[in-house]
Amino acid sequence: MARPTRHHGKWRVRWTDATGRRRSETHETETQAEAALRRHQFVASEIRAGRWRPELVPHDFRALAQRWMEDRASQKRSARCDESMIRAHLMGAFGDLQLIQITGPRVSELSRQMNRSPKTVRNVLTLLGSMLRYAIELGWLDRLPVIRKPRVPIASQDFRYLQNQDEIRRFLLAARGEGEPVFTLYATALYTGMRAGELAGLRWEDVDLERRLILVRSSYDGPTKNGESRYVPILDPLLAVLRPWRLRQEGPLVFTNRDGRMLGRSGRVFQEVLHRVLEAAGFPRSERRGRLRHHITFHD
Repeated sequence: MARPTRHHGKWRVRWTDATGRRRSETHETETQAEAALRRHQFVASEIRAGRWRPELVPHDFRALAQRWMEDRASQKRSARCDESMIRAHLMGAFGDLQLIQITGPRVSELSRQMNRSPKTVRNVLTLLGSMLRYAIELGWLDRLPVIRKPRVPIASQDFRYLQNQDEIRRFLLAARGEGEPVFTLYATALYTGMRAGELAGLRWEDVDLERRLILVRSSYDGPTKNGESRYVPILDPLLAVLRPWRLRQEGPLVFTNRDGRMLGRSGRVFQEVLHRVLEAAGFPRSERRGRLRHHITFHD
């Protein structure tokens, strides 16, 4: 069992609660700290075993939604999406319910009544699950209801991607026709899966060609979509592209526009140029919203 440790003249204990979250607190004496630690560990084990359910202060979903938007969504670039899904789908179904009343059957009923695509239903239920996990962190809820998400077909009509080596070869060959900057950007996107904003904000200080790693920590001039950093490997085909590109680039940014500045959200390379490359590579178009469009987007 972990022991109390000295901390600024007091005794600190650390433990893992029933939700798996690491917690700590301090006490005046070592004896008090040891007793508190034993109590916390006992409570956590009883809750995990289902032998005891803690007393919860009642909170309704409306209060959770407000807390979520203030604490969590405000740190995400997708805050507007969260707000839209809460307003359009979750608030009408759960707004006046206490959190402990949001059960598996009620979640399943929401899925049936939404009358939306499986992808949309899945996104809404994913957000609901994240919000309820946050309620557990806040001590407003002690366990998650069963949330069954619909399966989304990998090759649905509203989603496409480069599916085999022949398509990759055709795409990159067509990209070369647009010049080395376009080819290098598209190759990096293809072999790393980085988003447009992450590529626009990528700096050479975050590209380690020796260790063959890219640190993804920004999107345009702000944080990444989920606010977290991650490493992606530099695969063999991409290494052969980035090494000569590094010798030609003098500024801090890996990719820039013609003026040497950061690529913008509506940059031509993410839209118009991409359509030309897809056309040159022989990818078919179909009618979408009254216009002929390629299914493949830069994000795909």
